[in-house]
Amino acid sequence: MVKITVITGCAGFIGTNLSLKLLKNGERILGIDNLSSGSERNLKILRKYKNFEFLKKDVSKNIKIEYKNIDKIFHLASMASPKFYQRYPIETLKTNFTGTLNMLEVAKKSGAKFIFSSTSEIYGDPLVHPQNENYWGNVNPIGIRACYDEGKRVAETLTFEYFRNFKIKIKVCRIFNTFGEFMSKDDGRVVSNFIVQALKDDYITVYGDGNQTRSFCYIDDLLRGIISLSESKDDFTGPVNLGSDEEIRVIDLANIVIKLTGSKSKIIFKDLPKDDPVKRKPDLSLAKKVLKYKNNIPIEVGILKTIEYFRGVL
Repeated sequence: MVKITVITGCAGFIGTNLSLKLLKNGERILGIDNLSSGSERNLKILRKYKNFEFLKKDVSKNIKIEYKNIDKIFHLASMASPKFYQRYPIETLKTNFTGTLNMLEVAKKSGAKFIFSSTSEIYGDPLVHPQNENYWGNVNPIGIRACYDEGKRVAETLTFEYFRNFKIKIKVCRIFNTFGEFMSKDDGRVVSNFIVQALKDDYITVYGDGNQTRSFCYIDDLLRGIISLSESKDDFTGPVNLGSDEEIRVIDLANIVIKLTGSKSKIIFKDLPKDDPVKRKPDLSLAKKVLKYKNNIPIEVGILKTIEYFRGVL
């Protein structure tokens, strides 16, 4: 019987890249997405592969699929852009709680390994820097970002309760800022925002004074980490940070994008959104030790690749 890998959120940014990677490796993929933030354009590319099957479904609703031959579940489903999840907070909470619960039930019934994509947002506006996996975070539970931050936190709780109570195989990764091909041009994330604005010679919008920091990881490096995690020994559950530990100011990122696009754009400043983290950088010691994880692609190389992708999209 041919084993199937299930990928929820398959038409999103990370989901599309992961699906393509595994499809090219010959894996049979069942992709699940309700296309609320996933892209029809991305899905059209995935459908070209004979070993890809698609189920248009909201994971927060009852999921009916054949259980017998599911090997792994990569649970990526969730709006991840502040622009989207603040517009649809209830749906985001449902996806992260009920959707995760439903997919854990699939893992329980099928015996599949469950790989959950959590987020650096569970650390909130951190009081510890860099952030390691033992840090519990500084999250405003009633703030405008809480639907995503707390949604992911409770999804981690659910995942570990299924591990403790039902002995399912789990892996949890906390993904820090990632960019690359198949991002949406209007998702409101900083890299896609800057690149699209620069290619149009529009004003580049920097929130706050631009001195807040992030650590940006190119998608190919992240994929190697996620796949390594999925192949790691069963006794390693995580959570484990994945991303880049090269810290950069947002204003410096804006200037890199302007330089690499050759744009005539000027930078303008707007008020920093509420609860927006001032610093964000992962401690990758655990990933480096257990998964032999490292970043191979410099930020400028990744930005150039992403610029070329958006030139095609625009």
